[in-house]
Amino acid sequence: MEIGDCYVGWATDEDIRTRGASGGLVTAMLAAALEKGLVEAVVVLKKLGEFEAVPVVTSDPEEVKAAAGSMHSVPIVLSRYLEYGTKVALPAKPCDARSTIEQAKRGQVDIDTTYIVGLNCGGTMHPAMTRKMLDVMYKLDPEDIEGEEIDKGKLIFETKDGEEHAIKIDELEEEGYGRRESCQYCFTNIPVMADIACGNWGVIGDLAGKGTFVEINTEKGIEILRNAIDSGAVEVTEADEKGKAIRAKVDGAMMKVAAAANEKYLAPIEGSHLDYYMNALKDCINCGACKTVCPVCACGEGAKCTEYSSAADTYKMSLFHLVRFVHLMDSCIGCGQCTDVCPADISLTHIYQRFARPMQDEFEYKPGMDMTTPPFFGVDLLEEGH
Repeated sequence: MEIGDCYVGWATDEDIRTRGASGGLVTAMLAAALEKGLVEAVVVLKKLGEFEAVPVVTSDPEEVKAAAGSMHSVPIVLSRYLEYGTKVALPAKPCDARSTIEQAKRGQVDIDTTYIVGLNCGGTMHPAMTRKMLDVMYKLDPEDIEGEEIDKGKLIFETKDGEEHAIKIDELEEEGYGRRESCQYCFTNIPVMADIACGNWGVIGDLAGKGTFVEINTEKGIEILRNAIDSGAVEVTEADEKGKAIRAKVDGAMMKVAAAANEKYLAPIEGSHLDYYMNALKDCINCGACKTVCPVCACGEGAKCTEYSSAADTYKMSLFHLVRFVHLMDSCIGCGQCTDVCPADISLTHIYQRFARPMQDEFEYKPGMDMTTPPFFGVDLLEEGH
């Protein structure tokens, strides 16, 4: 087994294989990592309902198994729940993985003790909007939903009677539903920065829907998959070339969709940039929720953005945001968490990305893609001898 190898795998336990996504390989692999002592803890989403879950850091393999299955309507970035020094496994969407790497660069996460199990992601949805979409577009009662899946460009919901209900994602997004805006213009679908990348793209033939396509990216990726195989938790077979080509084709198609969304949402600002940002942030109530949930923020309580601003300020744009713009230029990954929690319904991710993207493009730096490329601010300081 070597870096770059690709496999199709599945859980050997029938219950995990049935309840888990794409044959349950990820769930089985995470549980095996705990059972065999490879890690001390695993971060999972504990389901409270079809559209509600809470992050849990657990050392109980049974709790990991209970969390099996995908939840596209719970867009929480799990990297914020990592504890430095703990040997931990993290099931990670690309934004989870990228924020973990950015935190590691800032000394907040020990990348050597963190196993990043990447999950392909074509986008997530806000739970409240999902409920509304089910009512308006699918004519379904949200309480009747038992499962969800994204496949071949369609968003599929399974009801308790076993029926599947599918609508093309393009149609949903034309009506203002479907994936969150930040997901629509995200170019990173396969978590190539993770230790191991897992998903259903490229699984063909008899294993379609019953297996997980796996690409090994690091030595830690080899270690966690080998541990699961040796413990009897999973079985794998080599991925064939046709499957690899299909996976690459799907990723390419998703990137084209993202490019179109970029033109729609992140076109260059016309007119005064200052006027644009002042108007976009005029309803801010300075609650600080955006900073609290930001998975790349490493400033802690004594952050400049909070130290230099006050609720008593009468500036037309808070110093809080002016400082955060600078902080996020070399780290914003566009995960959408700030927009999700804003009580004033400000599209913060959109605003921060419009500020950060031009700088990231100019310095050819994409945050969170690897540990070898330092943030461009750091490069400039080192080159200037500061």
